[in-house]
Amino acid sequence: MELKIYNIKGEDTGRTIVISDSLLQTEPNDHVLWLAVKQYLADQRQGTHKAKERSEVSGSTRKLKRQKGTGGARAGDINSPVMIGGGRVFGPRPRDYRFKLNKKVKTLARLSALSYKNKENQIKVVEDFTFEAPKTKSMVQVLNSLQLADKKSLFVLPAIDQKVTLSARNIKSVRCTNVQTINTYELMYSNAVVFTESALNEMNAAYTNANA
Repeated sequence: MELKIYNIKGEDTGRTIVISDSLLQTEPNDHVLWLAVKQYLADQRQGTHKAKERSEVSGSTRKLKRQKGTGGARAGDINSPVMIGGGRVFGPRPRDYRFKLNKKVKTLARLSALSYKNKENQIKVVEDFTFEAPKTKSMVQVLNSLQLADKKSLFVLPAIDQKVTLSARNIKSVRCTNVQTINTYELMYSNAVVFTESALNEMNAAYTNANA
């Protein structure tokens, strides 16, 4: 399939880029998409939550009253979970939420996300660009030219470009990534995916070879 190439002023350059059908027209797999997003969000969790249990709270271990003859329930020490200020039963403990997904599953998830974006006409291709210096104003002008000012946008670059990344950093609705670090969550989170010409060529070559 072919996609039009625009410049950062939003003008049609009259050129197109030919993309393998396997990159943007794969049959989406919703379950794989869910797994990839779940894994990404799990990786963001620190897992440092902790509540003190009965043996960890500060308090006397003296038995509060005798076992029998009081007419009330049996009571141990003041650290018991039924007491105010006592330990917590089965409280959270530090843990690692990460889990593994096979490489082919991750690849299918990214292709599924790209196919959804393509079906919804949310993919744009622009000529390779950079800025003379990091300026938020420069990125705002690009967004206005591409009619993306009010959309959550993901810019995919061939490699890390500090000038572009820093220019977009203060814009809440814009994220920048590159071909090596692009992930399913960012693709699904965005309302518009903007590829530079070189980045899309790299992805096309990588995923065409992977599916060959």
